[in-house]
Amino acid sequence: MVAGEFGRTQGEISERWRRFAAEAVADYAGGIAGFCANLLPSEAVALADERALDILRGRFGSAVDDAISREATDVTRGMDRVAGAAAGPRSTESSTGWLRMSNVVGVNVRTVGSFVNVVKYALTLSDAHDAIHLLPVWEPGVVGSLYGMSSWKINNEFFSPSLEEIYPHLDTPERQLKATVNLLHVMGKSVGMDVIPHTDRFSEIVLAHPHHFEWIRRENLSIVDHRSDLHEEVQDLVLDFLGTHGSADPAITVPTEGASLFSSEFDEDERDRILFGRRSDRPGRGERRGALARSIYLLGYEPAPATMAPPYRGLQVDRETAHVDTDGYVWREYRITQPESMSRVFGPLTRYKFYERRDDNREWEIDFTRPRRETWTYVQERYADMQRCYGFDFMRGDMSHVQMRSQGVPAQVDAYYDILGSVREAIARRSDAPWFGYFAETFMAPPNVMAYGDEVDHLEASGADVTLADLQSVPLESAEFLQRLRRYRDVADTRTVIPAITTMTADKDDPRFDEFYRAGNEARYFLALFLTDMPSYTGLNFECRDPHYAPAPNEHYSKLYVFHETDGPKAVSGPFQFGRNGYLFSRISRIRRFAEQTLPRWRGAAVRWLLPPDTTGGTRIVAWQILVNDGRPQPICVVNTDGYSSRSNLHIPIPPGERPAEAVIVFSTDERRALRPLHTGSAWFEVHPEDEPVEVGNHPNGFPRLVVEHLRPGEGIVLMPIIFAGRKLGGS
Repeated sequence: MVAGEFGRTQGEISERWRRFAAEAVADYAGGIAGFCANLLPSEAVALADERALDILRGRFGSAVDDAISREATDVTRGMDRVAGAAAGPRSTESSTGWLRMSNVVGVNVRTVGSFVNVVKYALTLSDAHDAIHLLPVWEPGVVGSLYGMSSWKINNEFFSPSLEEIYPHLDTPERQLKATVNLLHVMGKSVGMDVIPHTDRFSEIVLAHPHHFEWIRRENLSIVDHRSDLHEEVQDLVLDFLGTHGSADPAITVPTEGASLFSSEFDEDERDRILFGRRSDRPGRGERRGALARSIYLLGYEPAPATMAPPYRGLQVDRETAHVDTDGYVWREYRITQPESMSRVFGPLTRYKFYERRDDNREWEIDFTRPRRETWTYVQERYADMQRCYGFDFMRGDMSHVQMRSQGVPAQVDAYYDILGSVREAIARRSDAPWFGYFAETFMAPPNVMAYGDEVDHLEASGADVTLADLQSVPLESAEFLQRLRRYRDVADTRTVIPAITTMTADKDDPRFDEFYRAGNEARYFLALFLTDMPSYTGLNFECRDPHYAPAPNEHYSKLYVFHETDGPKAVSGPFQFGRNGYLFSRISRIRRFAEQTLPRWRGAAVRWLLPPDTTGGTRIVAWQILVNDGRPQPICVVNTDGYSSRSNLHIPIPPGERPAEAVIVFSTDERRALRPLHTGSAWFEVHPEDEPVEVGNHPNGFPRLVVEHLRPGEGIVLMPIIFAGRKLGGS
């Protein structure tokens, strides 16, 4: 046996890693493989830090030590001290076009435990996955939600003490994050950060900048005030608190001029230390923030909670729901006064106040002609600083679907149309990074459902390159899957934003969505990689997720690690548990190996549909040709999108003028097709010795077609013409 072979069950895979780890690492070091064969994610993140770094050194040499050096991990110098491979594979690009064909993997750092463990997990990924999106990395607020950031400080729970023991200069979460981004760059991965247009409702950011947020005042079960300038009263309450409790850092005194504390000219770090204390005193800062928040809350003042979907505006107290904290304080929830189908209120979050209000906010109306420029600048600069310090290559825009203008996208779009698009532009300009891309979180909902107007119009107006879309939210075998796939192709072919082929996200990995991943996962993944002119997004654990036929314990779902709850239905205890689906992991590994052999030549190539997605769902087979214009065979991909039933005697039309005499199956997602070598120029594929070449004949109307005798449930295959344009290109 050789390192390139894969086990099937979890036990077999683990045994092969134990027996053949040296061979697998040698293949990785030599570039024969872009990942360590038979290294399960659960075993990868358990590798000793130095062992993982030694594996990287075997392939990348001194670039690894350069990436984690004291100079390269100095966040105060940004990317000034980072050069070579650690600067990133996109640092010389002149545009964001690369993102439109990238295969992105989303990683919630909480599921792997630390920043350095992201690098270990990346050892299990193929070179075909050229980008990694890190879910939010900042300190979280209540319920520990990663998307409810409490401050701009990096989350200390992602710090690795063991890494500091080996490299004492990596002594802060900031330095370890910088080292992680540098190492992923060395591995050839682009790295993305989240850009979030909201914070935790009582975050340090909110309490230090009341003027950047919308406030309400409540008495019992009624909102009694939501005037536009209510933040001024909150500023006075903050000053009253400081008058009573003094500065949290004795080394800095409270300014005598109260207004200057909230001025944009006042140093933000000094303000934070006055209000909350030294950066290093995390428990003390938490206690101080809680005390300040309660002092404001008990007087009835609260930041307005964030909302989603039309009509967005108009709040009332939810009389049926309340939460009591550990100190006995009652916290109320809110509702939209006139909700529509997708209207939501996110109680733990508050959105930045990007525009002034009409008529002093009496009717909750936003005046989009009056952007609050100071708030825009604040958000732009904070995220630009983040990118400049750590060298991120793209942003994932959280809640990119928010478009609150009731008339839809305006005819004239200015610089203050959308905060996420403006952040991308600010980063590109201030960091001289024209390659910095924007991956938008939208779900391609119909007009006026998730946002006012058409989401694609909004994405184009905001300058998004790629959108997440929503293939992950329907079972593969459903007609709706094919309908969405067809629509996404139409958008990709006609618009400036391109939808991703998404297999799974952290938001869809919870018990409610188990039915999506019980069958057809190989076909989802095959589509994601081999629709070569579209990007893809794959969530951590997709490759070994168990097919739950009943809800598993919460520790088996990555969605529940977006939060940090210890009570209730979303509570988890202990670390995240990777799936034990060795059968799926083996098949995904085979697809990755084949992708590494082919995608360097095929990535970005245009696609010609032979059997496009049938929006009626009547035909479950899709087929396309990858238009590789290098004189060699143009491969044909065929997928059975029914995860439960086989299909036989499949007729696939060939474009007029292209008449291959025969074709062979050079790859299948189903390893039961035993294989033998076939050489086609630059890569060796495998073909079943007993399989006759795929029949090529003529349709009664004279057009040629391929006939594939059989496809198993959820199987994807690649066909390679043997004779093309009258010339033999390959043979065994």
